[in-house]
Amino acid sequence: MLASEIKRDPVRRWALSDRIFFGRGACYILSGVYLQRSFLPSAYAERIIPREDRFGGHCYGTDGDILFDYRGYASRERVHKHAQAAWLKAYNGDWSYHTERVDFDLLDTVELNRRRMFGSDQYHCDPVVRANALFDRIDHPARIAQARAKAITVGTDHSLGSGAVPLGRHAVTAARRV
Repeated sequence: MLASEIKRDPVRRWALSDRIFFGRGACYILSGVYLQRSFLPSAYAERIIPREDRFGGHCYGTDGDILFDYRGYASRERVHKHAQAAWLKAYNGDWSYHTERVDFDLLDTVELNRRRMFGSDQYHCDPVVRANALFDRIDHPARIAQARAKAITVGTDHSLGSGAVPLGRHAVTAARRV
């Protein structure tokens, strides 16, 4: 969870690393831009929706097997298992969720505000530009191939927790200055 004093301060929120910015509140913007860029054929957006009184919501682009989120490309199954384990621990075993395919425009402020999310024009600077800068630094075909290979061997490597194929040391840095 992101501290409420940071969430309420647009400048401090914008100053967060890409990983935290897109992983703790702007994942739907990242997903919307991801779908526009079409890196993964037949990708669609999907959300993890915890029961009403819990944190842990998340949005990502997926083809049903692998997904892309703030961590990079990963097996959808492993990310779900990782999220469930983390939130179960945070809530002492009392956390549940369902997934749903996104049926609204992830870059439309009105649609996002209806769901208690910020639109891209409600951030300190433009998160669409920031997401595009992040995507420009990733070798998508190579990362997709790595994620598919890891998905085949699910359960054999726990070193990354979620099984994500990391974006690379420099891919998750300076876009926030855009």
